[in-house]
Parts: sequence; structure tokens; C-alpha cells
Amino acid sequence: MQAVVWHGVGDVRLDEVPDPGISDPTDAIVEITTSAICGTDLHFVRGTMSGMVEGTVLGHEALGIVREVGSGVRNLRPGDRVVIPSTIGCGTCSYCRAGYYAQCDRANPNGPAAGTCFFGGPQTTGPVDGLQAQYARVPYANIGPVWLPEEVTDEQAIMLSDIYPTAWFGCRLAEVGQGDTVLVMGAGPVGQFSITSAYQQGAGRVLCVDGVPSRLEQARARGAEVVDFNAEDPVAVVQEITAGVGVDRVVEAVGVDAQRPERGPAAEQAEEQSAVFEQERAQVAPEQHPQGGTWVPGDAPSQSLQWAVQAVAKAGTIGIIGVYPPEMTSFPTGAAMNKNLTVKMGNCNHRRYIPRLLDLVRTGAVDPSSVLTQVEELPSVLDAYATFDQRGSGWTKVALRPTG
Repeated sequence: MQAVVWHGVGDVRLDEVPDPGISDPTDAIVEITTSAICGTDLHFVRGTMSGMVEGTVLGHEALGIVREVGSGVRNLRPGDRVVIPSTIGCGTCSYCRAGYYAQCDRANPNGPAAGTCFFGGPQTTGPVDGLQAQYARVPYANIGPVWLPEEVTDEQAIMLSDIYPTAWFGCRLAEVGQGDTVLVMGAGPVGQFSITSAYQQGAGRVLCVDGVPSRLEQARARGAEVVDFNAEDPVAVVQEITAGVGVDRVVEAVGVDAQRPERGPAAEQAEEQSAVFEQERAQVAPEQHPQGGTWVPGDAPSQSLQWAVQAVAKAGTIGIIGVYPPEMTSFPTGAAMNKNLTVKMGNCNHRRYIPRLLDLVRTGAVDPSSVLTQVEELPSVLDAYATFDQRGSGWTKVALRPTG
């Protein structure tokens, strides 16, 4: 079969690989009908998330048709159409039973202390081959995959695999409630759904900061008040429109590949921190292989975190769902402590939220496919990776359709 395979920093290929098979009784083999490229995948190629194993199939978002199940899978049968959660949980350990599927004690082959296990990630997460392929082995298929009704389209369902649940989770971390003024850092796909999720959880006002005009326009269409960090100082704008108080909640959906402003009043401040940012980048991405303007690690790893702490009101809450590797140690702890902030972060417990969000989609309360901007066939995946990596205008979320 064909699959997108990581061979090294700056080196991702479309390879012919062996078809997967059943290894454990709770496995299932799923024929992938739609997958997607996520910003997390780009971290692996840029080098800002290290520890990848050469030969790992990338991708952690997908839906498809069940083709084979192990003897321990009692809830699925061949022919079922399912969405696959990005993180893997056993469903029986104390963490899974409490809803913390991303901290399952059994799913990660590296042991209970290893943390999150997810598809297509580095060695510390398994590794488990990912979902940007024609077929995939899904561990703990008796727990993870969620059955899809016919009225939910592939374009809608692919958003339930990762980005919509992650955004919902981010708003839960940030403790978004009735009437809150919420700031979403980043207008990528998770940021777009964070705007929607914030309103769904009761926010009275949502602001969004980014530097890509097409993404800001999408955010505006979702009802967010947008701030272009290449034209304005985002912290100053937040202070101005909140009468000097700051926002109640922040959802940080940018992560380690944050970029510093290229122009405008915020650029000068960022330039003053250039040496610090370069030190952070060297720390999180010790190996870098940029190719022109492609696969370039973000040049301001802690920028979004700094703005989040500066923009939130005293005693406010920050939920961090942007991806940061273990090597990332920079955080404005002193400033956060002096404001009595609550800071929560983590990987989404996808299986906990997917059924509820699926019901919202099924009943027409929300159409998640509105974030999808491109659908590409698997043979053109490398071009899609490169354009998505460069944050091309109009490229917010890319779905992939494997071909037989």
C-alpha cells in the first residue's frame, strides 16, 4: 500500500509499505477513506518535535471502513464506517475510565510513565504507525473508533478525529464560561474550532490573534474580533478593547513553531528578544534541514506563550493546546505567578469528547467542514505538505484521500 513516511528532518516521502495486519485481539484493520495533514506532522518534518523513528508512517487523523477485526473487538464489524481518535487509550485502566484517555496506562508501549500514545508520533509515543495511508492497524479498536452515521459526511467527520475535540478540550482547560471574553492565540484549524467551541461553551466575546490574513478572515467569519500581529501589537489591542483589564480566558493554539512579527509595532519588541528566541529554537530543534522557505522551524518558540500571559486578566486562565516538545523549557512563570494565573495544558482526550461533538454535527448544530480548505489525493501529498508548511494563503486545513 501507499503511505506517507518520515525518513528524517526535512525528508518525508510517499512510499510503498507492507499492508498492516492484526497483531492483538483488540486490533482492527481500517481502510482509510479520508486522512488529513496536521500542524503536528509539520513539527516532525521541521525538527521541532524530535525523537521520530525513520520509517514511521505519519498522520493521526482519519476515518474509514473497518475491513477486519480481532477476536477481542465485539462492537465493530467489517463494513462499519468509523472515525479514529488521534490518541489511543485502552478504555479499562484508571485513567481511561476517568476520561483521561491521553494518559492511558496501557496503550503506550514505553510503559505507564511514558504519557500519551498517538498515531504517527515519535518514539516516546509508541511509535504507532500513522493514518496517512491506504490502510491502518488501529490498536484497542474495541474502545477508540467511533461509528459514523450516514448523514455525517467524510468532510465533516475528519474534523472530529482531532482538531474539533482538541479545540473543545482547550476551551475546557481555559475554563470558558458564560459571558467570558476569550482570546484565541492562532487562527489555524484548531484556532478556528477554538473560536466555535468558546461560543458553544458560553463565551460572550472572542478575540483571535494571527499573522496570516486569510486565516484571520476565516476567524472573522466565525464571529471573532481579529488582530493581525504583523500590523498591531496584540497585547496593546487587547488592553485597549478590554478597557485595560485583559481577557478572562486564553486558548493557546499556536505551539512551538510560533513566528515573530515581520513588521508593525510588535516586530520591534520581538527583535529585542531575537537572541532568546534563537536559543529556544536551537534547544527545541537541534537538527534542522530547511529547504529554501520550506521546513523552517518557527523563529519565536515562546512568543505566543508570552502574549498569552501578558494579555490575560489577573486571576485569569490559560489553556495550552499548541504542541510543545519536552525540550521546550521557556515559559514566563514569574509573570504568570504575579498575576495569580491558572495555567492548564495537555494532549486532548479525544475519545471522551468525540461522541458529544459527533451528535452536534449529526443534528446540524455545527458544520465542521467549513474549516476544510483543500482536499488532495494521496499522490499529491508531498506538494500539499510543502504548501501547508509555508502557510500558503487559503491553506488552513488539508484533507487527503487515499486512492486504491
